[in-house]
Amino acid sequence: MNFTRTLSATLLALVTSTSALAANLTIPMSFEYLALDGKEIDTNKFTHKSDLDLSNGSHKIAIRYHDMIEDDFSDSQSFIKSAPFIVTIMVDGDHEYLLKPADGEFVKRPKSFAKDPQVIISRQDNGTVDYTITQTDFKEGSFLGGLFGSNKGDDIDALAASATSSNVAPAAVNTATATTAAVTATTVVASTPAAATVSATPTTSPVADKAATHPEQMLQYWWLQADEQTRKEFMSWAIKQL
Repeated sequence: MNFTRTLSATLLALVTSTSALAANLTIPMSFEYLALDGKEIDTNKFTHKSDLDLSNGSHKIAIRYHDMIEDDFSDSQSFIKSAPFIVTIMVDGDHEYLLKPADGEFVKRPKSFAKDPQVIISRQDNGTVDYTITQTDFKEGSFLGGLFGSNKGDDIDALAASATSSNVAPAAVNTATATTAAVTATTVVASTPAAATVSATPTTSPVADKAATHPEQMLQYWWLQADEQTRKEFMSWAIKQL
């Protein structure tokens, strides 16, 4: 009798632990996770997190488009980023979910897409996916803007975590529930005054310290890293210094 009870308890524990990770969401290389259910997701420039484990129930996930494109000003490449968008998805089983651009397997017009990222989520077994997409207008402060004391922006990671918290209920505009057969309607979430901002104090920045010893190399590096808007702002600032 004791053996039977022990075996039953063991089987129950195995079933429970297996269902804890009921589903997986996969994103392309040109997208990145920012937050899940109120918690920031650690990422960096050297690794790409493409898979996210999801338990049964409702989840809010902050994602953004982040890709490298050919630069209009030179033969080099530059990065382009969208504002984060929030995926609210209801997981109801051990499913494999896949996020992709609404217009195909890859982004055809990066600059236009970054301004208004439209995505769809499908299931590997072609089942219906219950999800909504919420756009935000969170704007990230550029490195150069912070270094020179201007263009302060939002702390994107902190805002993304806040926007995916279960305690946050943003005012909805054109809210719609999406399925795999249609592109979602969107809502817009505005940044709040309480949001953290990028520090503009260069004396405490390790990057600024390095720039003081290798200014030319660092300017070249950050020029290649910057997007088109940041480069224009920097050029405007640099011209005024002449």
